Amino acid sequence: MTETTQQTHKEKLKDLIGNIHIAMLFTHANNEGLSGRPMYTADIDDNGDLWFFTNEYSGKVDDIQENSGVILSYTKPSDNIYVVVKGDGEINNDQCKIEKLWNPSMKAWFPEGLDDPKIALLKVTPKEAEYWNGSSSKLVVAFNVLKAMVTGKGYQDGEHGKISIN
Repeated sequence: MTETTQQTHKEKLKDLIGNIHIAMLFTHANNEGLSGRPMYTADIDDNGDLWFFTNEYSGKVDDIQENSGVILSYTKPSDNIYVVVKGDGEINNDQCKIEKLWNPSMKAWFPEGLDDPKIALLKVTPKEAEYWNGSSSKLVVAFNVLKAMVTGKGYQDGEHGKISIN
Protein backbone atom coordinates (compact mmCIF):
# COMPACT_ATOMS: atom_id res chain seq x y z
CA MET A 1 0.00 0.00 0.00
CA THR A 2 1.37 3.40 -0.93
CA GLU A 3 1.84 6.09 1.67
CA THR A 4 -0.77 8.23 -0.12
CA THR A 5 -3.34 5.41 -0.02
CA GLN A 6 -2.58 4.75 3.64
CA GLN A 7 -3.05 8.46 4.46
CA THR A 8 -6.32 8.52 2.50
CA HIS A 9 -7.56 5.50 4.48
CA LYS A 10 -6.61 7.18 7.78
CA GLU A 11 -8.49 10.31 6.73
CA LYS A 12 -11.53 8.21 5.72
CA LEU A 13 -11.55 6.56 9.15
CA LYS A 14 -11.22 9.93 10.88
CA ASP A 15 -14.10 11.32 8.79
CA LEU A 16 -16.31 8.36 9.70
CA ILE A 17 -15.70 8.28 13.45
CA GLY A 18 -14.43 11.78 14.24
CA ASN A 19 -17.81 12.88 15.60
CA ILE A 20 -18.62 9.62 17.39
CA HIS A 21 -17.07 9.86 20.83
CA ILE A 22 -18.13 6.57 22.40
CA ALA A 23 -16.87 3.24 21.13
CA MET A 24 -17.36 -0.28 22.37
CA LEU A 25 -13.91 -1.74 23.01
CA PHE A 26 -13.61 -5.52 22.77
CA THR A 27 -10.60 -7.36 24.15
CA HIS A 28 -9.72 -11.04 24.31
CA ALA A 29 -10.47 -12.06 27.90
CA ASN A 30 -8.24 -15.11 28.36
CA ASN A 31 -10.40 -18.21 27.93
CA GLU A 32 -13.67 -16.32 28.30
CA GLY A 33 -13.86 -15.07 24.70
CA LEU A 34 -14.43 -11.40 23.97
CA SER A 35 -15.08 -8.85 26.70
CA GLY A 36 -16.57 -5.46 25.82
CA ARG A 37 -16.99 -2.10 27.48
CA PRO A 38 -17.79 1.46 26.37
CA MET A 39 -14.87 3.87 26.05
CA TYR A 40 -14.64 7.60 25.35
CA THR A 41 -12.34 8.43 22.43
CA ALA A 42 -10.00 11.14 23.70
CA ASP A 43 -8.26 11.67 20.35
CA ILE A 44 -7.62 10.43 16.84
CA ASP A 45 -4.13 11.63 16.02
CA ASP A 46 -2.54 12.39 12.66
CA ASN A 47 -1.10 8.87 12.50
CA GLY A 48 -4.63 7.46 12.76
CA ASP A 49 -4.04 6.14 16.29
CA LEU A 50 -7.00 6.21 18.68
CA TRP A 51 -6.46 7.30 22.30
CA PHE A 52 -8.52 6.50 25.38
CA PHE A 53 -8.05 7.15 29.10
CA THR A 54 -7.99 3.99 31.17
CA ASN A 55 -7.37 2.70 34.66
CA GLU A 56 -3.96 1.07 34.51
CA TYR A 57 -5.14 -1.66 36.89
CA SER A 58 -8.31 -2.64 35.04
CA GLY A 59 -9.18 -5.97 33.48
CA LYS A 60 -8.95 -4.55 29.95
CA VAL A 61 -5.30 -3.68 30.58
CA ASP A 62 -4.63 -7.27 31.67
CA ASP A 63 -6.44 -8.52 28.54
CA ILE A 64 -4.38 -6.27 26.25
CA GLN A 65 -1.12 -7.29 27.88
CA GLU A 66 -2.02 -10.93 27.16
CA ASN A 67 -3.33 -10.29 23.63
CA SER A 68 -2.95 -6.86 22.04
CA GLY A 69 -5.61 -7.48 19.39
CA VAL A 70 -8.69 -5.31 19.98
CA ILE A 71 -11.90 -4.45 18.18
CA LEU A 72 -13.65 -1.09 18.38
CA SER A 73 -17.25 -0.59 17.33
CA TYR A 74 -18.48 2.93 16.56
CA THR A 75 -22.14 3.55 15.80
CA LYS A 76 -24.21 6.62 15.10
CA PRO A 77 -27.67 5.32 14.16
CA SER A 78 -29.06 8.84 13.72
CA ASP A 79 -26.68 9.26 10.76
CA ASN A 80 -26.64 5.58 9.73
CA ILE A 81 -22.89 5.27 10.35
CA TYR A 82 -21.47 1.97 11.60
CA VAL A 83 -17.75 1.26 11.82
CA VAL A 84 -15.74 -1.69 13.13
CA VAL A 85 -12.02 -1.13 13.68
CA LYS A 86 -9.53 -3.94 14.25
CA GLY A 87 -6.15 -3.07 15.66
CA ASP A 88 -3.54 -3.45 18.36
CA GLY A 89 -3.80 -1.89 21.80
CA GLU A 90 -1.01 -0.82 24.09
CA ILE A 91 -0.86 0.97 27.42
CA ASN A 92 0.92 4.32 27.45
CA ASN A 93 2.02 6.21 30.57
CA ASP A 94 3.50 9.27 28.85
CA GLN A 95 2.62 12.09 31.27
CA CYS A 96 2.96 14.76 28.54
CA LYS A 97 0.45 12.90 26.34
CA ILE A 98 -1.89 12.43 29.31
CA GLU A 99 -1.77 16.16 30.03
CA LYS A 100 -2.34 17.02 26.37
CA LEU A 101 -5.45 14.82 26.16
CA TRP A 102 -6.78 15.59 29.64
CA ASN A 103 -10.36 16.78 29.87
CA PRO A 104 -11.84 17.92 33.21
CA SER A 105 -14.72 15.45 32.78
CA MET A 106 -12.16 12.65 33.26
CA LYS A 107 -12.20 13.51 36.99
CA ALA A 108 -15.34 11.35 37.23
CA TRP A 109 -13.07 8.32 36.68
CA PHE A 110 -9.83 9.79 38.02
CA PRO A 111 -10.79 11.87 41.08
CA GLU A 112 -7.21 12.92 41.78
CA GLY A 113 -6.97 14.44 38.30
CA LEU A 114 -3.67 14.31 36.51
CA ASP A 115 -1.99 13.11 39.71
CA ASP A 116 -4.19 10.00 39.93
CA PRO A 117 -1.86 6.99 40.17
CA LYS A 118 -4.28 4.81 38.18
CA ILE A 119 -4.39 7.05 35.11
CA ALA A 120 -2.97 5.73 31.85
CA LEU A 121 -3.76 5.90 28.17
CA LEU A 122 -4.80 3.13 25.86
CA LYS A 123 -3.45 3.64 22.36
CA VAL A 124 -5.10 1.63 19.61
CA THR A 125 -3.25 1.42 16.31
CA PRO A 126 -5.84 0.48 13.69
CA LYS A 127 -4.97 -2.17 11.12
CA GLU A 128 -8.23 -2.30 9.22
CA ALA A 129 -11.77 -1.06 9.36
CA GLU A 130 -15.10 -1.97 7.83
CA TYR A 131 -17.82 0.60 7.53
CA TRP A 132 -21.41 1.15 6.52
CA ASN A 133 -22.31 4.74 5.79
CA GLY A 134 -25.94 5.19 4.78
CA SER A 135 -28.09 8.18 4.13
CA SER A 136 -28.63 10.30 7.21
CA SER A 137 -32.10 11.21 6.02
CA LYS A 138 -34.75 8.98 7.58
CA LEU A 139 -37.08 9.92 4.71
CA VAL A 140 -34.53 8.69 2.14
CA VAL A 141 -34.00 5.47 4.11
CA ALA A 142 -37.76 4.89 4.36
CA PHE A 143 -38.18 5.57 0.63
CA ASN A 144 -35.38 3.15 -0.30
CA VAL A 145 -36.80 0.43 1.97
CA LEU A 146 -40.24 0.88 0.41
CA LYS A 147 -38.70 0.90 -3.08
CA ALA A 148 -36.87 -2.37 -2.34
CA MET A 149 -40.09 -3.96 -1.09
CA VAL A 150 -42.10 -2.86 -4.15
CA THR A 151 -39.48 -3.71 -6.79
CA GLY A 152 -38.26 -6.90 -5.13
CA LYS A 153 -34.68 -5.68 -5.52
CA GLY A 154 -32.41 -5.58 -2.48
CA TYR A 155 -32.17 -2.52 -0.30
CA GLN A 156 -29.41 -0.23 -1.55
CA ASP A 157 -28.33 2.87 0.33
CA GLY A 158 -25.06 4.52 1.13
CA GLU A 159 -21.66 2.95 0.96
CA HIS A 160 -19.98 -0.06 2.48
CA GLY A 161 -16.29 -0.70 2.40
CA LYS A 162 -13.15 -2.04 4.00
CA ILE A 163 -9.98 -0.07 4.46
CA SER A 164 -6.48 -1.15 5.44
CA ILE A 165 -4.72 1.33 7.66
CA ASN A 166 -1.40 0.02 8.95
